[in-house]
Amino acid sequence: MQAHVGDRIVVHGRTVGLADRSGDIVEVRGNDGEPPYVVRFSDGHEGLIYPGPDCEVVPQGA
Repeated sequence: MQAHVGDRIVVHGRTVGLADRSGDIVEVRGNDGEPPYVVRFSDGHEGLIYPGPDCEVVPQGA
């Protein structure tokens, strides 16, 4: 998985009734766009994440 600052990450809910979460990538700490990423979620929370198979990166402007 590769991402750039400004891309959006979507974490899909893993169980029925669990909503998706999304946020903006504000920092890429890996080499060449690799994880981990610092993400600012829509609720204002900011955290370091290592995306799993339930995540997708949406390029900026898409």
